[in-house]
Amino acid sequence: MSWRDSYDAKLLDAVDRVDKKIAPKLAEMDDVILENQAKVLRAFQDHNVAESDLNGSTGYGHYDEGRDKLEAIYADVLGGEDALVRPQLISGTHAIGVALLGLVRPGDEIVYITGEPYDTLQEVLGITGDGIGSPKEYGIGVDWVDLLPNGDADLDAIKKRVTPKTTVVAIQRSRGYATRDSFTVAKIAEMIKAVREVAPDTWIFVDNAYGELSETTEPLDVGADLMAGSLFKNAGGGMAKTGGYIVGRKDLVERVSYRFTVPGLGGAEGATYGALGDMFQGFFIAAQTTGNAIKGAIFEAALLEELGLDVAPKWDAPRTDLIQTVNFGNADDMVKFAKAIQHNSPVDSFVTPIPETMAGYEDPVIMADGSFVQGATIEFSADGPLRAPYTLYLQGGLTYAHVKLAIIGAAADTFFSDDK
Repeated sequence: MSWRDSYDAKLLDAVDRVDKKIAPKLAEMDDVILENQAKVLRAFQDHNVAESDLNGSTGYGHYDEGRDKLEAIYADVLGGEDALVRPQLISGTHAIGVALLGLVRPGDEIVYITGEPYDTLQEVLGITGDGIGSPKEYGIGVDWVDLLPNGDADLDAIKKRVTPKTTVVAIQRSRGYATRDSFTVAKIAEMIKAVREVAPDTWIFVDNAYGELSETTEPLDVGADLMAGSLFKNAGGGMAKTGGYIVGRKDLVERVSYRFTVPGLGGAEGATYGALGDMFQGFFIAAQTTGNAIKGAIFEAALLEELGLDVAPKWDAPRTDLIQTVNFGNADDMVKFAKAIQHNSPVDSFVTPIPETMAGYEDPVIMADGSFVQGATIEFSADGPLRAPYTLYLQGGLTYAHVKLAIIGAAADTFFSDDK
C-alpha cells in the first residue's frame, strides 16, 4: 500500500502541483546546506576533533579538551572569536538572559530595536512579573523601538533612540508570536549600520533563535558583537538533549561567563559528561537538519496557500529561520490542524492536544509537539495562541519527508475529512 492511497485525489493533485512549483526553491536550499556543511566540516578538521573529545568531563570539568574544541568550532562557524556551549544553559531563554544580564551593570540600559520582546523574555527583562533578579531590580533600563507598520525596523527612530549611553542594543531575529517577518541577515546588517552611525561603541546583541545555519552568513559576520541561542533548536541538529550557546567577541563572552557561573570561574569549569557526543554530532548535522526543516516550511507554505490559506512567509520568499505561519481565520480549524500535526508525529502520536492557559501568555495556547527531545523546535511542531487571526506557528522537522507527510495528513484531516 502506498502512502498516497490514504488521501483524497484533489489533495494529491495539489501536492503534485506544489512539488513541481517548489523544486527550484528546494534546489536553492540544497546549495545553502552544502555551503554550511562545508564550513562545519572544515572547522571540525581544523580543530582535530578526536573520538576521545566526545566523552566529556566529570566533577568540575577541568581540562575538558572536547568542550574547548566544540566552543572553538562554534566560534569559527558562527563568526565569533569565542563561545560558551554548555549543557548547563538550559534553554534559549536562559542563554539570552545570561548574555544580556552579563553585559549590563546598574545604570546601564538595554534597547530592543525590533519591537517589544516576546512573551517569555518579558519577565527575564523585568517588563512583566515581580522583577526579582531582573534588570529592573538592579536599576537597569529596558526599552524598545517599535517596528514600522510593515514590520521593518524603523531605522530613523532607532537613530533617535539609541545614544552613546546605550549599553546594549538587542535584535530579535525571529518573529516569535508576532505577525512580522523574521529578519534576514541582510536586514540585520542594515540595523547594525544604523546603530553604529550614532553609537559606534554600543554592544549589539542578537537573539539568534531559529536562525543558525539557515543562511550562509550569520549576524556576527555583519557586525554584531554577541549572539545566543538554544541547542534544541537548529544548532543541536536534533541530537543535543539540552544546552545553549553564547558566541561573539572574546572579551564579551568572558564578561558574560561570570554571570553564567561566578566571578573568578567563568567558563573554566562545567562538566560535560554524557552531553558532548550528542552536541558534537548534532552540530555536525545541523546544516542538513536545518535545511530539511526550511525545505519543509517551503512545502507547507506552498501547499497551504494552494488550499486557500494565508501564509507567511510565502513559499518563494527569502528564508532566514525555521518558522512558517498559517492563518486559519477561526479557532476550530486551527485546533483541528494542530491535533492532526500531533497525530502525525513519531512520538506521542496518540495524544490529543487541547488549548490551555500558560504562564506568560495572555490567551489559551494550542501546542502540538511529538518530539524525541522535549520542546525541541528543530523537530516538527506547531503552536499558537487562540486569538484572531488564529495563527498557527509551524517550525522544525528532522527530515523533509516527515514534514511533507505530516502536512498532507493535517490538511486531509482538516479540509478533506468526512465531517468538514
